[in-house]
Amino acid sequence: MAVPAASELVELALTATEAYERPDLGVRLQAAKARLADPSVRVLVVGEFKQGKSKLVNALVNAAVCPVDDDIATAVPTEVRHGPAASAALVHDREGTEERTEVPTELLVDHVSETGGESRDHLLRAEVTLPRSLLAGGLVLVDTPGVGGLGSAHGAATTAALPTADAVLLVSDAAQEYTAPELDFLRTAMELCPTVGAVVTKTDLYPHWRRIVELDQAHLARAGVDAEIFAVSSELRLAGAATNDAELLAESGFAPLIGFLLRRVVARADDLDRRSTSQDVKAVAEQLAAGFSAELAGLKDPANAEALVTELTGAKERADELRQRSARWQITLNDGVADLISDIEYDLRDRLRAVTREAEQLLDDADPSTIWDQFAEWLHTQVSQATSANYVWTAQRARWLAEQVAEHFAEGADAAIPDIRIDGGRLSGTVDPLEKPDGERFGMGQRLFVGMRGGYGGVLMIGLATSFVGLALLNPVSIAAGLLFGGKTVRDEHRRIRDRRRAEAKTAVRRHIDEVTFQVGKDSRDTLRRAQRQLRDHFTVLAEELSRSLAASVAAAQNAVATAASDRSKRIADLEAELGRVRALGAKADALVAGS
Repeated sequence: MAVPAASELVELALTATEAYERPDLGVRLQAAKARLADPSVRVLVVGEFKQGKSKLVNALVNAAVCPVDDDIATAVPTEVRHGPAASAALVHDREGTEERTEVPTELLVDHVSETGGESRDHLLRAEVTLPRSLLAGGLVLVDTPGVGGLGSAHGAATTAALPTADAVLLVSDAAQEYTAPELDFLRTAMELCPTVGAVVTKTDLYPHWRRIVELDQAHLARAGVDAEIFAVSSELRLAGAATNDAELLAESGFAPLIGFLLRRVVARADDLDRRSTSQDVKAVAEQLAAGFSAELAGLKDPANAEALVTELTGAKERADELRQRSARWQITLNDGVADLISDIEYDLRDRLRAVTREAEQLLDDADPSTIWDQFAEWLHTQVSQATSANYVWTAQRARWLAEQVAEHFAEGADAAIPDIRIDGGRLSGTVDPLEKPDGERFGMGQRLFVGMRGGYGGVLMIGLATSFVGLALLNPVSIAAGLLFGGKTVRDEHRRIRDRRRAEAKTAVRRHIDEVTFQVGKDSRDTLRRAQRQLRDHFTVLAEELSRSLAASVAAAQNAVATAASDRSKRIADLEAELGRVRALGAKADALVAGS
């Protein structure tokens, strides 16, 4: 296992920093130790409404932890991870603070489903622990809410969470081939997440599932999406696990999917742990060796010792400059984040303003009451596409900024820059769906009443006018006028109600767009702020380490000048021994990666 080997190496490096009195180098190692202590590998299980996501998670862990009833669905994310015993907890947002509440595992479904009621107020997620070997390696399955289509505004939450995931499983049942929103989501996932898999569920219900898989594979090939497809039956998996039936378990198709999760996801995370730990330990070993190497060089070549001290002093001055707020990397980071936040907000507003204009034009061209269902679906799709593009751009620009800052830092210090990984936050907040306005109805009864009211006025007015020429109040002329007046009143009232419906529909659209802008804008700003803090802390610690190491190297070189000739041989032997120990630590770091 990668984590035990990496943890042992970190402990060895920490021992070395204590022995050589370099606690500043231990800060990075403590962070690596904390990272290894939580080897979570997040896999988002996503898909459209009622595609079998929750049952897939249940089948993978062989436990009913997610709601699968035909009449209810998952309403909040549910994280399933390894634990010594089965447990469940609800995580609420209480004025910006996460509050955990333990609940019985068998009652969890009542809280996370759409029927959860008040218990879902400010509920961020549910957390479940199970003693399952599949989860023992750190695998965390996240069952995300189904939202009636990936083109829904709710899908913004899942899209925002993609950069935080180690892998994504797109779930679609065997009833039909991939839809356009599903393919669009897969393209977005490929941009933001390192590993993507596709799962076709309910193969036990649809005999033609093999044809659907073939069509889906063709769609993925045309879309340029490199994702492996797994056809499974959760029902067969659960039935086989309940009866210990090996034939049913094999027929369920879960073996390749589980292999994918273990080999492509968990193993890949282990490789990342190996590489990042190796980089951290090697950097520490190099800085520990720097002081010994400087003193050793001075002892072996006293004539060049003064030049070495001068060179090291200049390097220390450059490292000290990196710690100042006026350093180029600091300016690049601060200005870059401010510019990116402005650009991202402008991009989001520009995209959503275009959607709003097009939506209002559609409402002007038709009666909202007759097109509302199709209009709402279209709007959700457009909003989802706009927010997804904004999220992709945010993640890409954050990575670009990290590279710029790393380059500018490297200009001021001759040091290798480790890989920068921008960590994500929690699964983002959801956006309520577009509300259908309660438009005024204009049924047959109302039409008759309005027509009679207008007709009565016409009959009365024309009847009184014709009475002066000797005609009765009710006469052919007054009756015809009543019909004309009644018809006009009905048309005017219909136009008034339709205009009111349009105004209410436009208000609903603007309110929905405003909510999307607020939530997605916050998610994007949070992503960039997290990137800023991570980069700032990383390079600040690195600058302090370099300054301390170079100061030690300068002092060591100066000591070498002052060392008496009689003591040099013994000191050289001691330094070479210490260097051997430190280089052995670096060799173990190299071996950690070589053994992956």
